[in-house]
Amino acid sequence: MSAIEGASRLLHHALPVRDAIEALPVAQFPNLGMGWLIVLMSAILPTAIVAAVMYTYMRRRDQRFLTQLEDLAQTALTSADHWESAAGLTIPKPFAAVLEPLFHRVSATAEQIAASEQLQTASEIKNRRLIAEVARLKAVIDWLPDPILICDAAENLSFANSAARTLFAMDSDTVETHALGTLMRAQSLWELLSTMLRRQSTSGQCATWEGEWPDGTRRRYQIHVYHATPQSEGTAPVGDKSITVIVFRDTAALDDLRRRHAEFVSSVSHEMKTPLAAIRAYVELLVDGDASDEQTRDEFLAIIDSQTTRLQRLIENLLNLARIEAGIIKVNKEPRSLNELLQEAASVVEPQATMKRIELRQELSPLYLPVLADKDLLLQAAINLLSNAVKYTPEGGTVTLRSRLADEGVIFEVADTGVGLSPEDCERIFERFYRVEKNKEMAPGTGLGLPLAKHIVEDVHRGKLSVTSRLGEGSTFRVLLPRASQQTVGAAS
Repeated sequence: MSAIEGASRLLHHALPVRDAIEALPVAQFPNLGMGWLIVLMSAILPTAIVAAVMYTYMRRRDQRFLTQLEDLAQTALTSADHWESAAGLTIPKPFAAVLEPLFHRVSATAEQIAASEQLQTASEIKNRRLIAEVARLKAVIDWLPDPILICDAAENLSFANSAARTLFAMDSDTVETHALGTLMRAQSLWELLSTMLRRQSTSGQCATWEGEWPDGTRRRYQIHVYHATPQSEGTAPVGDKSITVIVFRDTAALDDLRRRHAEFVSSVSHEMKTPLAAIRAYVELLVDGDASDEQTRDEFLAIIDSQTTRLQRLIENLLNLARIEAGIIKVNKEPRSLNELLQEAASVVEPQATMKRIELRQELSPLYLPVLADKDLLLQAAINLLSNAVKYTPEGGTVTLRSRLADEGVIFEVADTGVGLSPEDCERIFERFYRVEKNKEMAPGTGLGLPLAKHIVEDVHRGKLSVTSRLGEGSTFRVLLPRASQQTVGAAS
């Protein structure tokens, strides 16, 4: 609306006021005549009209200017490089010179705020990733079986995994309040650690400690100490923030493995030495001409043949054990009848039992017992169990072969009335080369038959081989195998 239109409206509304004044009786204005009143009103009314018009004009201009300023600020926040488009908002020239630098300042500030918000968002994302990564690393270290301690340059503990908290009897809530020296449960251990910590070797240190804990138990550890200084994203170290990582490795399992390895080598050497010595002795007798007649020569050759067979059987058992443990033995599993395999094994061992006047009974289930088996390997396991029972059963005894169907699978047992085993022997009977000391004179053997049978049953056929026994009463070896109907096709591979 223009100023003229506003004035016309004010005049239009002012005319009824003038008429009302003229209609007033003159008596009410004793000191003034009508003419003076009209003159006064004529002087005041135009001034009021002009003032109203100016007020209305200025108010609307200010409102329009404020609206333009709002648009200008919005434009500055969204497009800092477009003052020309913002200047198209019909800003009065006196204000344009002042508002243009203000526009650019607001635009630059808006850009800085936006960049700061982006950096803050990126930092928050990176921080969350770092926190998650640290949590994952702590979880991994916490699950490691070796006790691990991490301490700062002042030898104050900052982290201990679960194995370390158990070893040093620490409460997980107070890990960070411990000084390293207060954790050591043996003075000699702390003395060794103190020496290693003072060296500050960047390549790591290793030492072996063996000593007695306060509770009387003896421990043996390999202790590894590593010093490190965390790096920033560049290559410079982050202040004096060096850390020390201490790893305790219990050597009991390693020592036991070494002992078993030494025993294995010693046993193999002994088992091979005996037949080789016999073979060499009788060959020398033959070469020297000590076998003057045909009968003596045949006797020597028979001994050489039996010792060669023993040596060959030992080598084959060792190779089979190694192949099964390495998982490289060729296995050909097919659905088979367990009873047929057991009958064949019994027929192989029958002559050995007859020579000792041992009754070999077969109490096989009348049901069809299906198993997914490698015939040769499972047959070898059954023969080993039956042959072992015959060996350690005195003359006139009984060996019984049974089979039956069970909820968990199919079972066959080899029970004898032999010399039996002690509880300690039952725990070790499946170890390679282990033989009961008091029974060594009853029958020759290598101590590999039962371990091989266990590997065949458990590693190849996913079954279970166990033994129950009483000294002087006999032993029962029990084999549990999954039924063929419960096997998957993949199990046959």
